[in-house]
Amino acid sequence: MNAMTRTLIATTLVLGVAAGPAVAAQAVPAQAPVAASAAGQRPAPLVSTPPNATVLEQAIAGLGADHEDATAALVRVGGTSGSWRGASGVADIRTGRAVIEEGRFRAGSVTKAFTAAVVLQLAAEGRLDLDGPVRRYLPGTVPEAYGTVTVRQLLNHTSGIPAADGPGDSFEAQWEHRFDVTDPHDQIANAVAKGREFAPGTAQHYLNINYTVLGVLIEKVTGTTYEKAVGARVLKPLGLRDTSFPGRFQTRIPGRHNHGYQAVAREDGSTELRDVTEWNSSDRWAAGDIISTTADLERFTVALFGGRVVPAAQLEEMFTVPGVKDFVTGEAATVTAGLSRITLPDGTVAWGKTGGRHGYNTAIGGTRDLSRTLVYSVNSTDAKGQDMNPVALGIVMAAFAE
Repeated sequence: MNAMTRTLIATTLVLGVAAGPAVAAQAVPAQAPVAASAAGQRPAPLVSTPPNATVLEQAIAGLGADHEDATAALVRVGGTSGSWRGASGVADIRTGRAVIEEGRFRAGSVTKAFTAAVVLQLAAEGRLDLDGPVRRYLPGTVPEAYGTVTVRQLLNHTSGIPAADGPGDSFEAQWEHRFDVTDPHDQIANAVAKGREFAPGTAQHYLNINYTVLGVLIEKVTGTTYEKAVGARVLKPLGLRDTSFPGRFQTRIPGRHNHGYQAVAREDGSTELRDVTEWNSSDRWAAGDIISTTADLERFTVALFGGRVVPAAQLEEMFTVPGVKDFVTGEAATVTAGLSRITLPDGTVAWGKTGGRHGYNTAIGGTRDLSRTLVYSVNSTDAKGQDMNPVALGIVMAAFAE
């Protein structure tokens, strides 16, 4: 794969990041080589050269309180062609403490990959039928108007269920309600009381409500809480000791972490970096409330792509894009069950999942053959902005540079 193609991967992947003064960076040994094929020949890796340490260090240089886009960044580039780790910026702009390389952070919609994995495990065990109507399992939650919506359609966002009402999209509106406690059943009731956006299976609209319903479905089928189900099925088996779910009432990030900030304009025209570290994420729940580290997310990504989390047959759902159009843009769908697909001009395909909570942009992803993986957390000063954080984009481009 040539340099231009890799740049296209980086630009298209939108695996989000942010930059700052490099306080830690190190090259680490390459992972085990890709397994040989049935014919005894190992396929050529999609990425064959080691990570470019110089370019990666430049991508996260200069972060901190005075940086326009990010106060800190944590990055792990891995894969069979080599690995690199780096961290930059500050943990707290008030004290200027150095960034915590192993710090925890809010990973936002990366949660969906964990939720999808558990649903697919249950399908593999015969406890769920992906083509079965969700109403079969949740008759008191999903009304007859949405009776044909299937589990698979929730997974790949083709259900046609509209979003639940919230406090508003602006930062200030959400800030005023940052400690509100939201019940997922109330969110679902609010959403399904509306008319459907489109006939199930005919379009794709990426919305959190799909995964809120899946969270309730997991609880119904397993007979335990969503958090305990994911913990027992994914976190514990993989040894993800620094990954957790805040539940409905916790507003703090447990353990050592880097503070998150949102840039807010003052009346005099200056900009305030408001600390948004403490926040109730119950409105995102199974769609976006996970807390983790780059080390844990890298381990999860490698295990997931390697078939050690979801059985092979069901894992294909995470690498299968429905053949429909995006409801908003009208372009071909790109979202799968828990991930997204990026196809390059030469046919190379990469996969990933981004997440954004105020103060934090996160991403996991890479090539399916695990020749190159990328995990990052960027303490973005506008994490929910319309455009990709410039530091995050720089990290993605650097991760795929020669």
